[in-house]
Amino acid sequence: MDSKSPRRVAHLDMDAFYASVELLRYPELRGQPVVVGGRSDKQPMPLEDGTSGFSRLRSYAGRGVVTTATYEARVFGISSGMGLMKAARLAPDAILLPADFGAYRYYSQLFKTAVARISPLIEDHGIDEIYIDLSSLTEDSNTLAQRIKQAVGESTGLSCSIGIAPNKLLAKICSDLNKPNGLTVLGFSDIPDRIWALPVSKINGIGPKANQKLATLGITTISELALADPGFLQAQFGRSYGGWLHEVAHGIDERPVIINAEPKSISRETTFERDLHARYDRHILSEVFTSLCAGVAQDLQGKGYVSRTISIKLRYEDFQTVTRDITLPLPTADAAAIRRAAAKCLRRVPLKRRLRLLGVRASSLSSGWVAESKRIPQQEELPLAIRTVD
Repeated sequence: MDSKSPRRVAHLDMDAFYASVELLRYPELRGQPVVVGGRSDKQPMPLEDGTSGFSRLRSYAGRGVVTTATYEARVFGISSGMGLMKAARLAPDAILLPADFGAYRYYSQLFKTAVARISPLIEDHGIDEIYIDLSSLTEDSNTLAQRIKQAVGESTGLSCSIGIAPNKLLAKICSDLNKPNGLTVLGFSDIPDRIWALPVSKINGIGPKANQKLATLGITTISELALADPGFLQAQFGRSYGGWLHEVAHGIDERPVIINAEPKSISRETTFERDLHARYDRHILSEVFTSLCAGVAQDLQGKGYVSRTISIKLRYEDFQTVTRDITLPLPTADAAAIRRAAAKCLRRVPLKRRLRLLGVRASSLSSGWVAESKRIPQQEELPLAIRTVD
């Protein structure tokens, strides 16, 4: 690494994690386009002709969304968060499997435990990715990365991609450059040659809408963003976000790797591929809303917390962001209770404009979850207030 920065941060991202876990269970599906999504209480079904096998995506009818897909399915344009009906139009012969979050949490714990034996300085960043502070270790980056990849493979049977760089921003970009089973090591001096040619969408935090707006301004690559006048960016995107855009284009990120910190909140959010309307796209929004609430509940339970305050976050098509929260009489980590509370928050925001982001957060945390959460039926729709707006 460059001497100007003693920091050495790795970002580890499991390759197509949910789908890869399913392929451990069904190895005969390796090399085939497989989509994971829909209701988790449904088991793989026989083919339409009654022979032994798996359901094809073309036979799906419902409101479910794609949880993940194998790389063979992604080449058809299928991505996480996409409606399964749309995915069926893109790849009708792809195999459809239901999600099994219990299995995913199990394998998540396995790979994180394996990495911790090599370096315990880990920031948990979700079920399938972590940051690792390698600054104090003496081995060279390639050797460390190979040890970590081997440990993950031996403990889970799965592959991962790793990026190592001077900070979290660059490490995350690097981990995505050579997927699957990739390894990329980068220093500050490498930024002009290896980072600036990439599209701005490679920067975590630049979503589809911001990417589109940058394109209208003639900015499509990170190098063009780096050369843009900071004042111009702030005029277009606001002082905070515009200043951030200028910094990240130059590889600046001072965020620490947060190790074993008590969380102040636990949240899940998603940015949609296209702006969605609460009335015309209510089935997709209902599915996503339920999934977010269930995800927050799973994260709370996995970390042993209960929450007293539930919040929702909406970002409209014009980038305006609103939040609402509610304080519960008793703390909870129950998925159904979180959804009911989040639905009450949702009734307190205007929903006539299209949405580009939806999020759910649990805060005012305390230790104490011991029981299993109830599952929320995936077909449950959004509350009446969101289903009847014009």
